[in-house]
Amino acid sequence: MEKRMIFMVAIALLALSHCSVNAKSIASPTPSPAPAPAPAYVNLTELLGVAGPFHTFLNYLESTKIIDTFQNQATNTQEGITLFVPQDTAFASLKKSVLSNLTQDQLKSVLLFHALPHYYSFSDFKKLSQIGPVSTLAGGPYTLNFTYISGTIHLTSGWSNTKISSSVLSTSPVAIYQINLVLLPEAIFGTNIPPTPAPAPAPEISPTAESPAGVPKGEKSPSSSPSPSSSHRMISMSIWGQFFLAMLGGLVLML
Repeated sequence: MEKRMIFMVAIALLALSHCSVNAKSIASPTPSPAPAPAPAYVNLTELLGVAGPFHTFLNYLESTKIIDTFQNQATNTQEGITLFVPQDTAFASLKKSVLSNLTQDQLKSVLLFHALPHYYSFSDFKKLSQIGPVSTLAGGPYTLNFTYISGTIHLTSGWSNTKISSSVLSTSPVAIYQINLVLLPEAIFGTNIPPTPAPAPAPEISPTAESPAGVPKGEKSPSSSPSPSSSHRMISMSIWGQFFLAMLGGLVLML
């Protein structure tokens, strides 16, 4: 009887150990971390339409379909995009022939010249200023140079020297910065950069109607002041007139 009891206890212990091993083997695996959320979609057409004013730049992007290239770079690539958007006043300061004389392909290159095929935050430009020319979406020789001076980012394209005046959007994968000039690449406009025009000379002040020509304003002309001889004659006539009236008054009293 005692042996039977020992045998039953042994069987029970074996059964418990087997259940414990099975429980460990069927335990649920450790869950994998959730994937990072996709970046928010940025509609470049809508954003440029309400910011700015960037209407002229947006019109060029839409008419040439370059806006689709920018949107694809922003949405469907891991690199993202950085845009430099000129204000409407920047286009107004250009001669009309500067852009109107370009071919369609040249105009597209000018527009692509305003974008970098990578997202750059404002702090990244300090590093870019140390590595030399940076390629743009126009590719090839269409490069930009950056200079970081006391917290201000300057852009140089040869023909255009401007700076980032404000940040419109800087959230990966899209960065949009406002600039005050249209970027004109040397690859299209050449290296013969015109000199900065000299300031216009100050206009000469013409004599007023009251001041005769040749007489400074505020000074009287010789003809406007009486001569000493004419003043002496006027005083003499006044004395003789008074004397005549006195004589005439005396004769009346005697009569």
